[in-house]
Amino acid sequence: MKLPSILPVLAVLAALAVVTPAAAEPRIVVSPQPLPLDDARPRVFLGGSIDMGGAPDWQADLTAALSDMDVTVLNPRRPDWNPAWRPEADEPEFRRQVEWELAALESADVIVMYFAPGTQSPISLLEMGLHARGGKLIVLAPQGFWRKGNVDITARAYGVRQAQTMDELTAAVRQALADAAEKGRFAR
Repeated sequence: MKLPSILPVLAVLAALAVVTPAAAEPRIVVSPQPLPLDDARPRVFLGGSIDMGGAPDWQADLTAALSDMDVTVLNPRRPDWNPAWRPEADEPEFRRQVEWELAALESADVIVMYFAPGTQSPISLLEMGLHARGGKLIVLAPQGFWRKGNVDITARAYGVRQAQTMDELTAAVRQALADAAEKGRFAR
């Protein structure tokens, strides 16, 4: 019994692969994974409320909303975070987290800060202050965030883009990433 040749089928599949580009999808880098050095895709840092895992996982929702984009998502929310780690400079894993976040913020083309209602997020407030003048921040501080007034006043003073809803935040992030992709990561 002679089996049919698979070569014609492979030829058709190969032709389709050339005509149909691979679907875009984000590269997701979660702390403490190494930051990619040679990745030309635009980068977005998902800063904001985590509160040692007490805040909703809004980072997962925003990452899902970017699932069709060819971008790099830098997510500081570590699945292996241990609240027993002392927040001291000599605590190795704590230091590793802080240094990762500082490097990721610097390397990002877009920085998102979402301040969830009912949270305090003091480190995110610090990070917002560090990058308020950089032109790459997009902020959402809904009613119920502990220091919404501080966020609103600082954002207005330094021209930080603000969203009023998660849908607006998502749209603003998508547009900022598309703009960054047009410019080219290493052209800036």
